[in-house]
Amino acid sequence: MSSTDVRTDESSADSSPPDITGGPLARFGARMAGNFKWVVTAWLVVIIGLGAFAPSVFGSLAGAGWQANGSESVQVRELAQEHFGGNSSAAIQVVVHSDTEQVSDPAVQAVISEVTDILAGDPRISEVIAPQPGMSISPDGRTGIIIGGANGTTDEMVKAVDDLKGELTGASTDSIEVYPTGASALWSDFNKANHDAMIKAEIISWPVTLAIMVLAFGSLVAAGLPLLLTLAGLVASAGALVLLNEVTPISVWAMNFALMFALALGIDYALFLVVRFREALRKTIDAGQMDARRAVAETMDTAGKAVALSGLTVLISLSAVLLVPAPAVRTMAVGIMLAVIFVLAATLTLLPAVLGKLGPKVNAASLPFAKRQEHRSPKFASWGRVLHKYPWPFAIGALLILVALTLPVFGLKVAMPSISVVPEDAPVRQGYELVQAQMGEGAPGMLQIIAPASEAEQTAQIAASVDGVSMVTPPMPAMDGSDYVMLQAIPDVDPSDPALAATLDTLRAELPEGAIVGGAPAENLDLQTALNDYLPIVVSVILVLGFLLLLIALQAPLIALLGTVVSLLSTGAAFGVAKLIFQDGHGASLLGFTPQGFLNGWGPVFFFAMIFAIAMDYTVFLLSSVKEHYENTDDPHGSQVDGMAHSGRVIFAAAAVMVAVFFSFALAQPLPPKEMGIILGVAVLLDAILIRLVLLPVLLRLTGHAAWWSPAWLRAVLPKIGFSHG
Repeated sequence: MSSTDVRTDESSADSSPPDITGGPLARFGARMAGNFKWVVTAWLVVIIGLGAFAPSVFGSLAGAGWQANGSESVQVRELAQEHFGGNSSAAIQVVVHSDTEQVSDPAVQAVISEVTDILAGDPRISEVIAPQPGMSISPDGRTGIIIGGANGTTDEMVKAVDDLKGELTGASTDSIEVYPTGASALWSDFNKANHDAMIKAEIISWPVTLAIMVLAFGSLVAAGLPLLLTLAGLVASAGALVLLNEVTPISVWAMNFALMFALALGIDYALFLVVRFREALRKTIDAGQMDARRAVAETMDTAGKAVALSGLTVLISLSAVLLVPAPAVRTMAVGIMLAVIFVLAATLTLLPAVLGKLGPKVNAASLPFAKRQEHRSPKFASWGRVLHKYPWPFAIGALLILVALTLPVFGLKVAMPSISVVPEDAPVRQGYELVQAQMGEGAPGMLQIIAPASEAEQTAQIAASVDGVSMVTPPMPAMDGSDYVMLQAIPDVDPSDPALAATLDTLRAELPEGAIVGGAPAENLDLQTALNDYLPIVVSVILVLGFLLLLIALQAPLIALLGTVVSLLSTGAAFGVAKLIFQDGHGASLLGFTPQGFLNGWGPVFFFAMIFAIAMDYTVFLLSSVKEHYENTDDPHGSQVDGMAHSGRVIFAAAAVMVAVFFSFALAQPLPPKEMGIILGVAVLLDAILIRLVLLPVLLRLTGHAAWWSPAWLRAVLPKIGFSHG
């Protein structure tokens, strides 16, 4: 077939030619390459249609959802909103303070009146409760707290703070300070700080990523393709999240995580395909018949299959997080899954179409060193031979390092974030610290107790006698006349202090049967309990499903089991490093943060799913390449070296991209995105270097043919999947 014939085929809208060999993905790729205009038009419709909603993604998505559905604390919040004028954990608390004047003085009263008018003018606020002596006025009389009762969901109350905090802080005078605080204000300020940090990190990571891609590909055109396609997938997913938010609230964190994770993963997928396409295209040119569509078919039949299975692995790992009954955690997983689906779709449809159209132009604007860059890397082939010759020293060395880094995990502590995750100049933190200074350590985290009116006196007496409770406010009757009372129990420790959990447990155990305990700190503790309870379930589901998918993909139980186990080992090592950094504070001054003494509570569940997904991603890339050569040669040792030679550079470059993207978040000021970036970056670094480029190849060397053996009954049950093309 001549190059003229190829151009004619590419411009047609026919299906793949009958002489295209390979499986369904090969034929699918050839169709994409042969229908460039239709594929690009379809994607333009998707990008423009969904992209119209994308700019509003951060303003539209939900700001709260950090709760354990069905918990006692959520019941308290719902009762407080229904019967007590919205005086729940979601209420807006506005701190008014003066160093020189009393709350009762006219100047302070004028500010309180202005704040009251601002709150009362918003339909999301129900009752506005003025500062009450002995309850919400400090002992020295210079600090008062105005309660704006919640008349909406937790997400609506966070948005209310977003809208009102400028006006509220604007009510301050030269001698009087005004700060919105409380749980809704905390999430408002934290979400803003987190969003700013994510955008800053993305701005830093894109140029670094492009530089790595240029070095990896040696061509500006080839390097730019993954970035453009990933961007298309992200724009589409952002718009889809906005539309999905109209059906069910989606946490703004869903987009934050999706931006980072999908960027890294999308570049990985495109990198794998583009590298393989360049090699397949070179083979057709060397044969004297440049055929871009045939090169796309071979690419999709080999690397495309690995990418599809990798994407499925990622989706399966993240789907396990949906078991956790916490809206914010679930929707973060949904956000990433949606972004991965769009990025994967772009990689498997738009990228083959573009590659088929570009043909040899994929190497345009090549750097001098890359004029004849080969897919098979001599350096990684040499490294594969070294591992083949000396397997035991490398196996023992890698295992010792990974086990040593994993051991700290057994001392890992987790808790929900403290106020320290919010920047010091954030209004909520300034109000929080004022309340603590004027009313006591536990005042910003009052526990709310709702009881039947008949048990009011008994509840108050028992609550006041519990160790860890410094004060209990008098029972307040329900505003709607129902048979309930509310009491506020002020702990004697900071809301983030681990001792508060024991106080909460004691209250729930000793109070009368009809009394239930909630409040913002109780919601955090209930959520942490749910996360801890579901962690073993999520981990088990991920491990089982990950093993089954590898088994289906590789058709070999031993290597599927080994691939799952070593992925678990690198995940454990990443959490061990997280314990040393974020709990013990090693390197904290260098990274610019003050350790909380624990890892943020949602980290183990969520990061485990993300890290394991990435680890399995690289496992599929390496083992699919080795299996391709094993299917062609039936030589386990030669296929191990050739698999390393063909996939080693791609894995190394992909890991470099991921590490650059993730570590850019180490520059973030808020602690959670810093945790996320460093933990994921360390995980990828350890996984790529010690697992994929050392331990797993060594295990292939030591197991030989056994790695790829499968009993006849299992082969009969499993679907037939191969990675060789032809």
